[in-house]
Amino acid sequence: MRKLYLAGIAFVALSMVMVLRGPSGASIYTHPNVPVVTPRGAAADWFFQVKPFCNVVEVETRLRWTPPPDGMEGSAYSAACYALAGRVETARDIVLSLEGDDRWKAVGIVFNVAHPVADAGDDRSAGPIMELVVEFWPNHYMALYHAGIARFGLGDRAAARDYLERFLQHYDLKDGFTTNAIAVLEELGER
Repeated sequence: MRKLYLAGIAFVALSMVMVLRGPSGASIYTHPNVPVVTPRGAAADWFFQVKPFCNVVEVETRLRWTPPPDGMEGSAYSAACYALAGRVETARDIVLSLEGDDRWKAVGIVFNVAHPVADAGDDRSAGPIMELVVEFWPNHYMALYHAGIARFGLGDRAAARDYLERFLQHYDLKDGFTTNAIAVLEELGER
């Protein structure tokens, strides 16, 4: 069954992902049914310049040397950079520094940055980022899906079940994501 869900992830990633072009011509991948925060402006341009340094070794010094622009989008892209570097707690602190609707808008940007990692099949790496998204945007169905698949891969049956059942509550298309979520829940003995 594990091979089935991995094959499902690969099929869905190849068949459901579309490519959008951001400023400077960089590609941004996203699922066609998830609202897209289209990157444009100073914050997006800043992110595309620092993205190669959004890793565990370089993130801290790069963002200290090249701080993000002020405002929600600068904070969101900064959080995305830290999240890609595996510094999800730092990303959470940045999101928490925002107020009201800016929090879920910021994690929408974080999601759009991290989603290609999950769609490429690395749900374990993307899982903590997707959980951060769900924390501030509880009905974000693609984040719920990827968080659930990541938890399943890590053997956390209870969390996988919770995320995938919530995913199915918010996602009504009969596609590879739905099929895979149901297959994982069946393996968990839930369906």
